[in-house]
Amino acid sequence: MIIESHTLSSLKRKVSMVDGSFDPLHEGHIEYFRSAQSIGHPVLCNIAPDVWTSSKHRVLISQAKRALIIDAIRYIDYVHIANTSTLEILEALNPICYVKGDDWLRKGGVPAAEKRLCDELGIPIIYLDTVKNSSTKILKDYEAIDEGERS
Repeated sequence: MIIESHTLSSLKRKVSMVDGSFDPLHEGHIEYFRSAQSIGHPVLCNIAPDVWTSSKHRVLISQAKRALIIDAIRYIDYVHIANTSTLEILEALNPICYVKGDDWLRKGGVPAAEKRLCDELGIPIIYLDTVKNSSTKILKDYEAIDEGERS
């Protein structure tokens, strides 16, 4: 079910939260969602908006289409397109847990402000060993192929 920001409070302390851009969506994301669901709570997927995604790379799949695709995945119960920061979403939702891929551990964990808020609100951060691929790597590989074809 795709939900609007004003309904987040109705799910407060009722869901686990995953988040990311998911552009492009790949098999590692599916494993991430499946593992998040196996924790035993309904899962809310917080999707980064196009404006954030475009700061990283050209948007391949619009936020509305990503929401529709992710909503069709059986491991996800709720889909939310962020219109504020992850920090603000965590504060509004106060999820049972915040689930991230273990690639975040290699970066030192979630951003310090998110970690502080999770500590204050008692939200455990769970890192899952589900990184099977990388959207960034997929895009770099594609760009390399595209450059080779133009040469």
